[in-house]
Formats: sequence, C-alpha cells, structure tokens
Amino acid sequence: MVMASVIQKIIPHFSLARWLLCSGSLRWYQHPTEEELRILAGKQKGKSKKDRKYNGHIESKPLTIPKDIDLHLETKSVTEVDTLALHYFPEYQWLVDFTVAATVVYLVTEAYYSLMKPSQEMNISIVWCLLVLAFAIKVLFSLTTHYFKVEDGGERSVCVTFGFFFFVKAMAILIVTENYLEFGLETGFSNFSESAMQFLEKQGLESQGPVSKLTFKLFLAVICSLIGAFLTFPGLRLAQMHLDALNLASEKITQTLLHINFLAPLLMVLLWVKPITKDYIMNPPLGKESVPLMSEATFDTLRLWVIILLCALRLAMMRNHLQAYLNLAQKCVDQMKKEAGRISTVDLQKMVARVFYYLCVIALQYVAPLVMLLHTTLLLKTLGNYSWGIYPESSSDSPMENNLLPNSVYFDSPSADGKMKLAWEQFLTHIGLFAAHLGKEMKGKPKTEELDEC
Repeated sequence: MVMASVIQKIIPHFSLARWLLCSGSLRWYQHPTEEELRILAGKQKGKSKKDRKYNGHIESKPLTIPKDIDLHLETKSVTEVDTLALHYFPEYQWLVDFTVAATVVYLVTEAYYSLMKPSQEMNISIVWCLLVLAFAIKVLFSLTTHYFKVEDGGERSVCVTFGFFFFVKAMAILIVTENYLEFGLETGFSNFSESAMQFLEKQGLESQGPVSKLTFKLFLAVICSLIGAFLTFPGLRLAQMHLDALNLASEKITQTLLHINFLAPLLMVLLWVKPITKDYIMNPPLGKESVPLMSEATFDTLRLWVIILLCALRLAMMRNHLQAYLNLAQKCVDQMKKEAGRISTVDLQKMVARVFYYLCVIALQYVAPLVMLLHTTLLLKTLGNYSWGIYPESSSDSPMENNLLPNSVYFDSPSADGKMKLAWEQFLTHIGLFAAHLGKEMKGKPKTEELDEC
C-alpha cells in the first residue's frame, strides 16, 4: 500500500522513464517547414500555371523538390513537452516506473527477510515480480498486434514464421537431458506432481496428477513460441541499433561495452549449459588433479550477479541505442540526396518526423525484454532459495525454505545443485495450491482447519 501511494504521488513528479528520454542527452531531428524547402529549392510562393480551378476553388498540386537538395536538419533536445505527442509514451512510462517500484519492493523485502527472518509469511515481492512480467508481456503483445494489422508489409508473416521456429526450437531443447542443460525441470515437475497428489488426497480427492509430463512440456513450448514471436521485432531492431551505435561511437571502451551488451543474451544462456560453464568451473582440467575454482552455491550466486550486471549494462547503453535510432532521420536524408528525381515536401516531412514519433515504441522494444529478464532473475533467486552473498550460508539455515511450500516438499533438504529444481517446485506448487483453494472457494467456504492447511 505504501508503494502504491508512492506510485500515485511521487512518480508523476520524479519519473525514471521521463528522465531516460528527457534528460537532455537525446537529440531529435526536426522536419523542415514548407517555406524552408521552398527557399532551398529556389521557388517562390505564388500561383502556379498548373493550378486548376474547380467551382471557384483553386486546387494546387503538391510542391515537389529535387532529392539532391542541400538540406541540413536542425536538432533539438527531447523535452517533456515533446513526449506528449509520442505514441505509446503512457505505456512506456508506466512499465518503467512500475518496474522501479517493484524493484524497490523487492529490495525492501529482501532486507526484511535477512534481518527479521520470518518463517511463516508470504513473500509479497513474488507478486510484484509477476505483475511486472505480466505488464511487459502485455506491452509486447500490444506492439505485435500492430504488425498483424498491416496488410501488405510482410510483418505478419515474419512474426508467424519466428513463432513456429521458436516452438520447434523449444521442443528440441526440452528433449535435452539435465546433463547438458541445467533446467531442473524433470525433478521439479515430479516433486510438484507428488506434492499436488498429497494435497488432493488430504482434501478427499483422487487424482493421478495435475497434468502429464508431455502436456506440461507442450504448454511450455507454446509459451516459449509466443514470447519468441513477441521478441522478434525487438531483436531485429536491437541488431540494427547496435550497428548504428557502433558507427556513432568513437571511443574503444564504448564500442567494447556495446559488443558485450549485444552478446549478453548468449552469455546468459551459456551459464546454464553445464559442459561449457559449470563443468569447467567446478572441475577444471588442470592436469591429473581436480581443483574446483568455487563451490556450487558460489557459482549459483555468481550466475545471478552476472545477469544483474548485464541488465545494468543494457540500461546504461540505452541512450546510445536510442540516439543511434534518432539519427536515422539524417541518415534517410543523406540517402535521399544520392538518388535522382523529385520528392514532395509532405513525403519528406513525414520521412523525417516518423522517426521521432516512433521513439517510444523503440524504447519499449528495448526496455521490455530487459524488464522481463531482470524480474525473472529475481523470481529465480527467491523461489530457488539462492543467496546474494558470494559465500552463501547453508540452505538449511535460510528462512525461505519454510515460507512458501507445504511440509511434504521438504522431506529432503535441497542441495545447491537442486536449487533450480526447487524454483520450479515452488512456482508450480503455488499455481496448484491456488487453483485448489479457488475451487474450494467456489464450492463453499472451507473449514478453518482446511484453510490453515491451504
């Protein structure tokens, strides 16, 4: 409730979303007026001989100018007044500011759990992280629907093609065993099914399990295909902005950071490929003796910190990418000068103005995957019983073990290697318990003992 009040009262005055766009570092190109284009073309405003008169009204043909005109666009810093005319600015501001609020709630909750060590409380930060993911997917879905409304552009075919590609890719990845990909999906699903069956038996219901393993994997593949289709055009746009930002950057450090930022998704994926990262770090080939560089718990914590740092790097590189996108206006004008022929003043103004009015869409395509990755990592830390310390304490001392799952899940104390499995168990058990409790609420108010057990 306190954070909801902060969102309502403070964020309208102090907004990170507005600061990222309107701090003065971004400059956009203004389209030339018709009078300026007339002067550059050497034409004077007046009645043309080609004007036709219909019923007393003069119908003028659109003014055209040579494409090789000596045109130089004026730049202006992006201000808050300029953002009022941008498409999707409210959605962009809400997503970024709500993400900031959810991150603050998560940090406060983590500090509370580390100091007070509660044992029987629901971690409210999980709800905030899930809300952030829901808002990010909603925004990406809204952007994708615009591509499906275009009749002759071909964007619809691109989204559908990549959606089926990611569906096949997800099905292929789900077949890979745990010896290569450290997902913890098999053990997590089996433990979830056992816990759900025990819970249903206590309620007097007979069940063979919530869903089969094949159905569950098919459901995951469909979700992955949808998310992949939503991220198709953001990925293509990021690749184009990366190339433009590299041409714009002059310092070697900036170019290096841009390369790391572009390769960050690949680096994150490799952290969960056991033969490439974990096996080499846990058992490095150093002759006959095997000397592990770090423990499994330290590796899991370090893996989380790497993702957090790469997310921070992507946020820091946001202005470089957005400025590279805004420079497309001048780039289009320079390309036009190399062409022969003439262009109407209206088409020229639209070509330049379209770049700026599309800015918030580009910002959403850049920010939404970042937001999803950050809060998925925070969910993994909380539900997987990880620690932020490089040398974490033993998992048996952590209060997070007993505040989310029933006792049936904790017959065996999870090891550091099983924390990914524990995250799946806790997430899926939450869904199962909520669905069972909702079914009881629809049939009638449960007894006090049953409600406490839920």
